Amino acid sequence: MKRLHISVFSAAALLCGAAAFAQAPAAPPPVMMKQLKPDVWAGLGGSGGNSTIYIGKTSVIVVDAKQTEVGAKDLLAQIAKITPKPVTTVILTHSDGDHVNGLVAYPAGIKIISHENNKKELQAAIAAGGRGAPPPDRLPTQVTTKQKETVTLDGVKLELYHWAPAHTSGDLMVYSPQNKIVSTGDVVVTNRADDNPNIHLDKNGSVEGWMADVKGMIGLNAEQYVTGHGDVLTKADLQRKLTAVTERRNKIAAMIKEGKTLEEIKAALPDALAPGARAAAPPAAAAAAPAAARGPVPGFVDAVYGELTKKKTT
Repeated sequence: MKRLHISVFSAAALLCGAAAFAQAPAAPPPVMMKQLKPDVWAGLGGSGGNSTIYIGKTSVIVVDAKQTEVGAKDLLAQIAKITPKPVTTVILTHSDGDHVNGLVAYPAGIKIISHENNKKELQAAIAAGGRGAPPPDRLPTQVTTKQKETVTLDGVKLELYHWAPAHTSGDLMVYSPQNKIVSTGDVVVTNRADDNPNIHLDKNGSVEGWMADVKGMIGLNAEQYVTGHGDVLTKADLQRKLTAVTERRNKIAAMIKEGKTLEEIKAALPDALAPGARAAAPPAAAAAAPAAARGPVPGFVDAVYGELTKKKTT
C-alpha cells in the first residue's frame, strides 16, 4: 500500500509538472549576431525587433532594446561575448513594445535617445495603463526634434533622421556615415510583402510619410540597412519596396477616382503577407470574442484611402 501511495504521488507530481510546463511561456528564440563592420553588429531576431550594436571607445551603443527582459538579457549577453565594454546608450527607432520594452534589462541611468513623438507615445501608453510601454524610469532621456540631427557618442558619429511620420509618428532612422549602415526600424521589414508596409494609424503613421522616409534612406550613402524585422537589406531592396508601394498606391488612387468604395478596393487589392508566409491563427481569447468587438485592424488600403479621400475633401 505504501508503494502504491508513492506511485500515485509521483504520478500526480509528474502531471502537475507537465501542466506547469505547458502553461509556461515559450522562451524566445536566441538572438542571431551578424557582424556588419569591425565594430558594428546586428542582433537579428530573438525577442522583438532587430537591434544594431556600435562599439565605441569605452562603451557600447544599442539601437532598439528588444521586447522582453529575457530577450534583452540575451542580447546583452551576446554583446558581452564580443566586448567587455558596457552598454551606456540606447537609441529607439520608434515606440512599439517589441523594440522598447526590453529596456527593463538595461542598467539604471542609461541614456535613451528617441524622437520627441516617440516619447509622447510612450508617455501616453503609460498613462493608459502601461501596456506596450517600458516603466516610467526607462523613458527617453534625450529627444530629437529636427529632420536631421548629428550626435557623437563615445567617438561614434551617427546621423538621426525623421523625414516624416511613417510607421508611427516618431520614427527615427539611425545612419552611420563611416560604416554606411542605416537602422530603419519598422519602416522597412522583410516579414511583410513589399507592397504592404505596416502603417500604425493609431500612432499617426502615414503612407506618404513612409514613401518620404524610404526615399530619404535610399538617398543616403549607405550599403546595409538593418531592418526592423528580418535580414539586413541593400539599397536595391529598398528601391524595390518603394516601387511596389508606389504602384499599389497609384492603383488605389485610380480606383478612388473611379468612385470605388473602400470595401471594393480592399477586395480587389487585399493586403498581402510576406512571400511564403501563412496567416497566423488569432489567439483563443480573441477568436472567441464577437467579430464586432474585435474589429478589423486597419491595413495599407485603409491608410491610403484615408489619406487620399481626405485630400479630395479639403
